[in-house]
Amino acid sequence: MTSAVNNLAASAEMWAVEDLIPYARNAKKHSDNQVKKLAKSIEEFGFTMPVLVAEDGTIIAGHGRVLAAKYLALEEVPVVVARDWSEEKRRAYTIADNKLSEIGGGWDEELLKIELDNLLSEGEFSADMMGFDDKEIGKLFAEAKAPSAPEEFPSYGEDIATEHQCPKCGYQWSGKVK
Repeated sequence: MTSAVNNLAASAEMWAVEDLIPYARNAKKHSDNQVKKLAKSIEEFGFTMPVLVAEDGTIIAGHGRVLAAKYLALEEVPVVVARDWSEEKRRAYTIADNKLSEIGGGWDEELLKIELDNLLSEGEFSADMMGFDDKEIGKLFAEAKAPSAPEEFPSYGEDIATEHQCPKCGYQWSGKVK
């Protein structure tokens, strides 16, 4: 990590939401559902990740967080200003930030279940505060259904004809001979 990165990360400032300009060519879409989930997270945990902006206030990274801030009617949000970044660097980082958030190793589902189960049973946090909806929680916690026994077993009696009989013990059966 370079000192420029350290300095950038350590220089958060509070800016008015109205001064932030969405990047017109931001290719990342934010659904209403995502914005609401981000807003719920911000309400519970605070604004933990500053928005990255150019010196003129154009958003480089954090469009979804700004939409969530507007949804919550926040007046100010923390920002980090990318000073002396070229336009090309800003544009490239806008794409990189969105793409890199998609690339991942996935979840360790067993650990995730343990953590969610503990947090949800304690009652202080809801699934939606952590970005999960009821359908996702249901799918995660759904256990494979064990095969059930048939309602009725076929009945067998001594009068049923068999195809084979063991010459030594007299056992009778139908089906393949091994």
